Amino acid sequence: MQIAYWHWLVLGMVLLIAEVFAPAFVIVWFGVAALIVGGLLFLAPTLDISWQLLLWGLLSAGLALAWFRWLHPRMVDRTTAGVADREVAGAVGVVLRRPQPDQRGRVRFSPPLLGAEDWEFISEDPTLAEGDTVRVMGILGNTLRVARPSAPASNHSGEGV
Repeated sequence: MQIAYWHWLVLGMVLLIAEVFAPAFVIVWFGVAALIVGGLLFLAPTLDISWQLLLWGLLSAGLALAWFRWLHPRMVDRTTAGVADREVAGAVGVVLRRPQPDQRGRVRFSPPLLGAEDWEFISEDPTLAEGDTVRVMGILGNTLRVARPSAPASNHSGEGV
């Protein structure tokens, strides 16, 4: 049986699509290796099937090893997403839009807070204006509860400063 380069390309695409349904990021490397072997076979159509399989196995193992050993550890999420609100309490931002009776306020953080620079907020302080500095008191769903940094309640639990 003769295997053409496009057989490897189809196998590579099938494996890449299969990665969508797999819980781990492993199948993708087998697919990439198959695409590489397909490209090599296009350039050298007389390459024996045993060499093709050997190349595919070595490339698959090498790419997977490189992913888990060097690339994946460098891509760790460094945001504070998923932490309790006491971890973000005390973050300081600037009011972009003051709260209105029918609309929440908007505050910006630098660096981003939980992966986002801008957040909607609520506050018990009706005198907040654009440009004011506010401190995070807690999180209510996707909305922050904020107060002025000088407000007595800004350090309500002694945490997060």
